[in-house]
Amino acid sequence: MTTVTRWLPAITQTSVVRKAALGVAGLAFAGGAIAGPATVAHAAPVSAGKPATVAQERDGGKELDFTYKFQETYFYCAPAATKMALSALGKDLSQDELAKKLATTEAGTNSAIETTRVLKEVTGKDYRTVEIPGQKASKAETDRLRNDVVRNIDGKRPMVANIKGTSVDTDGHAHSYEGGHYIAVVGYRDGGNTVKIGDSWSDEGQYWISTDKLANWIASRGYSA
Repeated sequence: MTTVTRWLPAITQTSVVRKAALGVAGLAFAGGAIAGPATVAHAAPVSAGKPATVAQERDGGKELDFTYKFQETYFYCAPAATKMALSALGKDLSQDELAKKLATTEAGTNSAIETTRVLKEVTGKDYRTVEIPGQKASKAETDRLRNDVVRNIDGKRPMVANIKGTSVDTDGHAHSYEGGHYIAVVGYRDGGNTVKIGDSWSDEGQYWISTDKLANWIASRGYSA
């Protein structure tokens, strides 16, 4: 079972108070990147070999055991997402330690290239950065993401995604990060058509979202897989 160490997602007032305490007025800052033009946290094009062409069909799914944590500052979304991913591998680094490794500043964390670098450094696993460069994911890019999720989670390799904009989870809750954000991907079901998210800035904290929606959420940015 997933360990929740800070708050119960059902108590939405708690996160509202915490966000106010972090000095976020009107959510002008979206958990790690300044709202407005997406000049922070874009993933630069990365050559990562030929993409997989056929998603593996599975009836079931898999969830990794990880520790959920709310981000400790308004700009610590990448350290928080990376910490959640690393917790599934038994790695326990603080958000401050990870912020230093990620070169995180009050303007956020530059791109998924940084989360890839730190995941490789800390775990010794061969993480790579995958970019979805357009404003909307293509079918091939969505299929590749689905393949990457299934392969990584089956191999106990949690992922970190750099997202931007608004999407809606399977319970109908909207999650809006117009200035950019980072999330952990820690499980899948329905053959990889739905993925489990650890979100350090959400009232729900943990939720499921369709892979199609996640791909479009990542569009113009990238993910570490």
